[in-house]
This record gives sequence, C-alpha cells and structure tokens, in this order.
Amino acid sequence: MLPQRNMRDTRQRPRQHWDQGLGRTIARMPHTPPSWPYPRWIAHRGAGTQAPENTLAAFRLGVGRGYRMVECDVQLSAEGLPFLLHDATLDRTTNGHGPAHDRHWAELQALDAGAWHSPAHRGERLPNLDAVARFCHSQGCAINLELKPAPGTETQTGQAVAQRVRALWAGQAGPPPLLTSFQPAALEAARQAAPELPRGLLLDRWWPGAWDTASGLEVACVVAQHSLWSVDAVAHAHNWGWRALAYTVNDPEVASTLQAWGVDGLITDRIDTLGP
Repeated sequence: MLPQRNMRDTRQRPRQHWDQGLGRTIARMPHTPPSWPYPRWIAHRGAGTQAPENTLAAFRLGVGRGYRMVECDVQLSAEGLPFLLHDATLDRTTNGHGPAHDRHWAELQALDAGAWHSPAHRGERLPNLDAVARFCHSQGCAINLELKPAPGTETQTGQAVAQRVRALWAGQAGPPPLLTSFQPAALEAARQAAPELPRGLLLDRWWPGAWDTASGLEVACVVAQHSLWSVDAVAHAHNWGWRALAYTVNDPEVASTLQAWGVDGLITDRIDTLGP
C-alpha cells in the first residue's frame, strides 16, 4: 500500500518519493507534469478479442467503434525491421512456427495472421511499423507501441523502434506514439535514440525500485495492471507528474472505479461494450 500523503503543491522543494518495494522514502525533485494529448480509452491490440490482434483489421474495427487510440506490440525481424506481434513465437497467432525474431520480413509478411481467429479474417497479414503509421495518419488516431524485445535485444529494439517512429511521424499532426515496455533497458534505449518521444513503464507488480526506475527513465506515465491501482497510488503518480494508465480493463465496474480515482488511460479488449 502506498502511504497516505499530503498532496498539496510542493514543487519548490523535494517531495518524498515512496519506493514501493523497499518501503522507504527518498528525497527527489518532482518532474514537470507532461502535457497529455491522448484519449482516456485505448483499444488493446487494436480490437482485443473482436478481431485478430495486432493486425490492421483489428485497428479498423477499433477505430470503427469510436476509439481514437490503439495499443499494439512491436518487435524486430531478423534484419531489424519493426513489426507487430505479441508473442515471442509465431505459433499462436499465425500459421508460422517457432521464434519470430530470427525470421526475415520477407518470410514474416507472407504468414497468415488472421485464420487462427476466424474464417472471415483468413489471409490477414502481420503489419510492419510503416503500415501502422500509414493507418494512423489516414485515420487521425493515436497509438501506444509496446516494445516487445526478444531476450538480449532490448537495446536494439528500443533504439530501432524509436528511430523509425521519429522518421515515420515527423511533421504529422496529432500526438506522437507513446512507447511503453516492461523492459527498462528498451525504454532507456528509446530515450537515448529519441528523447522527445513519450515513454511509459509497464508494471505487473510493484517490484522493488520500480518508482525509482520510472523516474530515471523520465517517463510520462506508469502503465500498471488494473488491480495494482488505488486512490493513493494514482495520487502518488500524479504528484510526480506522471499519468496513470491501467490494463486490461474489461469490467464496467472496475472501469468506473478507476475513472473515479483519476486514472488517465484505460486499455481494454471490450471495444464492444466499453469506452466510446
């Protein structure tokens, strides 16, 4: 549990930063609160379970339901090209087999990434980041790119995705992609490659040093599993100038509670019943 704290504005002096894992306070200067141009509701993997995840078909469905921001998973092909896939292996969501990171894009783009979901989506392909950018630009939607590096490629993935994002979104209207990851090394590489791009640390638990790590990465947000948030945790994140995002929010009552606590973003599969 985060401690009860006085949330008065104390920007002129260090606040006491609560290290969730170590259970101690550390004096730190707070960040300047970032601007936040993103909508509250975010379509998980495009359309969650309603269409084959991480495909343009899922994005089209999510946008068609009124969502103005989608979330997806990005990793690298063997030659370092960013493309969309959640798992480390191809078996669950394509007709390919084995690890994805050692396949070249020519092989990956030929796979069927839709038939596993339903006959109507047979022949849907894995999109690369260039195709995703074209979709976002044409539809005017924002995107959350989760960095999904294969083990040992954290730095390479963070750097390559950030550099490609910078090139693809240069001069475009609307907010830049939000880069998030469970892997601090990937976020640090993204920060070094393109420091202007907003970043978020993904958390499935309050592990020791998580808040210090987020501070060091100069994140714009913390993206935590929804059951981790409390009214105090949200206030703590806000007190540090970070936005609070929650995944994966599929229950209306949970969504209502999180919104009442001030959570800034809700990532959901239920594009058919929740959100816009």
